[in-house]
Amino acid sequence: MENQPVQRVDIMAYAGKWYSLYSIPTFMDKHWREKVETYVIHPDGYYAVFTTYKVTGQDKRKYIRSKLFVVRGSNNAVFKAQFVWPFKEDYWVIELADDYSYVVVGHPKHKHLFIMARKPEISATLYAEITERCTKKGYETSKLVSQEHKAVQQAPEKEHV
Repeated sequence: MENQPVQRVDIMAYAGKWYSLYSIPTFMDKHWREKVETYVIHPDGYYAVFTTYKVTGQDKRKYIRSKLFVVRGSNNAVFKAQFVWPFKEDYWVIELADDYSYVVVGHPKHKHLFIMARKPEISATLYAEITERCTKKGYETSKLVSQEHKAVQQAPEKEHV
């Protein structure tokens, strides 16, 4: 399998909240856990990305803001991420569920890999399928680290008498 971006990303459907579930960590986020990213379309034509996370061993949530710019001519599947001006990092959407329930973000040189979903967990089967495909694309999936999200517990429904 080739490591390449998907054919097309719908900018409006991609916006919103994403739970970063597994990643090949970057230098910046290697100690982050429970990372949640919210993509908001900015009037100037990029995503304003609001990221909250916890540092390993700490309970307090922290926050960072970044920008995500679409690369023209990529059908919105290739971006440049900017955490610190003027530096930008490649951000490729290499896999995307038809219903936008999960996404896999990669890098042209296999440097980074992120598995994100709209909910704080995915099934073990889906995770295995994604990692198998990413391994075939050249990613070192053995380096994937869980972001340690805790599944949202729903309160039991009360019985009506």
